[in-house]
Amino acid sequence: MDGANKAQKKKKWFLPLVFSLLTSTLLITLSLSTSSYPFRHTPIQKPQAQLFVESKLHVSPTQANPIPRLAYLISGSKGDCESLKRTLKALYHPLNQYVVHLDLEASAEERLELVNFVKNEELFVRIGNVRVVVRSNLVTYRGPTMVSNTLHAAAILLKQGGEWDWFINLSASDYPLVTQDDMLHTLSTIPRNLNFIEHTSDIGWKEVQRAKPVIIDPGLYSLHKSDVFWVSEKKKCSYSI
Repeated sequence: MDGANKAQKKKKWFLPLVFSLLTSTLLITLSLSTSSYPFRHTPIQKPQAQLFVESKLHVSPTQANPIPRLAYLISGSKGDCESLKRTLKALYHPLNQYVVHLDLEASAEERLELVNFVKNEELFVRIGNVRVVVRSNLVTYRGPTMVSNTLHAAAILLKQGGEWDWFINLSASDYPLVTQDDMLHTLSTIPRNLNFIEHTSDIGWKEVQRAKPVIIDPGLYSLHKSDVFWVSEKKKCSYSI
């Protein structure tokens, strides 16, 4: 009698146990089949090619001086002498370096007036950080002569301007919105090796509209200023530079 009762009790709890195990197994199987997580393939991320040339350049160490120094090119043309002097005064700071340039379209009187202005300004003479490009260049807007004029000024600043951190190219029509003290204070908080020029080999639409067209700059061969003109031929882009 006791044996029959025990067998009946075992039968009562054995069937629910088996049923619960089967149910659990079924639920686990369904969850594994519907979830992609255990079988999700994570692709290996290949390192992207560096588009910016800064990653390949050796960066000079930052200067110990906490206050940065700026180098300015301020250029103008015919009729810009007064506005160039105004811009120079507004931008002037004893720590900075300056090159001013009036191109060949300006009259000889205007260029001489600019030279005398720099020579007779007491602060400029005492600090010695303002230079005039005496041999003026003929500069064509958007042409290679504009680039060569900028490089000419940068060469003067590198040779005669001592230590400076950033080069800024402005025209006589520009005017600062902040003082140089505020600007130098702001720039003192960022690394000196930071470059504000964005250069990348991924030039997109510029390849067709700017890199391939061929232009002629009259400033390279003429003493009279005129705009660049375009030729119908297109050149191939060179990626070796």
